[in-house]
Amino acid sequence: QVQLVESGGGLVQAGGSLRLSCAASGRTFSSYSMGWFRQAPGKEREFVAAISWSGGITDYADSVKGRFTISRDNAKNTVYLQMNSLKPEDTAIYYCAAGQRGWSRYSYEYDYWGQGTQVTVSS
Repeated sequence: QVQLVESGGGLVQAGGSLRLSCAASGRTFSSYSMGWFRQAPGKEREFVAAISWSGGITDYADSVKGRFTISRDNAKNTVYLQMNSLKPEDTAIYYCAAGQRGWSRYSYEYDYWGQGTQVTVSS
């Protein structure tokens, strides 16, 4: 069992930056691939970024590539999402997820989810 708790969301102006954190419980964090997803009002949850268990492989949605960076610190059981050059269309609830099937863009590949953190980007 893995419990995930996101933090770091908030209100920021367009062009600004935020860093989201996702702290995981359990001693097997390093065996999980991790992903970030987001859901805007009235829209389906969408993939943002993913990272392999070792951190050696990362993947990004085209909409955030070059602006967002996913990373992890297995010693701290934490995964991060650095978000730069934020746009109003990045406004959403951001969720982190953990899975043992390897990094993936698909939400069904993940076994555990956090409760989400709100990110609001004003224009």
